[in-house]
Amino acid sequence: MTRRLLLALPLAACLRADAEKEAEDLIRSVADALSAGKVELFLSFFDRAMPDFDKLRVNVTGLLAAADVSCNIEVRANGGDDTDRALTLDWILTLEANDGAPGATQREKTVKCQLKKSAKNWRIVSFEPLDLFVPPAA
Repeated sequence: MTRRLLLALPLAACLRADAEKEAEDLIRSVADALSAGKVELFLSFFDRAMPDFDKLRVNVTGLLAAADVSCNIEVRANGGDDTDRALTLDWILTLEANDGAPGATQREKTVKCQLKKSAKNWRIVSFEPLDLFVPPAA
């Protein structure tokens, strides 16, 4: 029994490392979709049953209609197991107005999100603060 446990430990560590990488890859895909201005692709990474999903959709749609967006993300923490992950991120949005106004503005927030894996796909089930994606004031 002990020998089996010792043989299984490296496998469990490998699975956890894979889940950590998959979660970070998902977050980078979210940022890439936002930077590319692809609302539906961006939203596809979120669980539609997530609280305030409709608010997220409205905000991101308005944000991308008003500005070109680029993202810079640094993962500060990534914990959990192979089906549930909790991430803390430093997220910087750079916004350049679509109306031709000179200059860019930046928003920097510490983001906390929860990810769950069902079947083979990870989805964001919680994301705070959602006001990161509020369209700029006109």
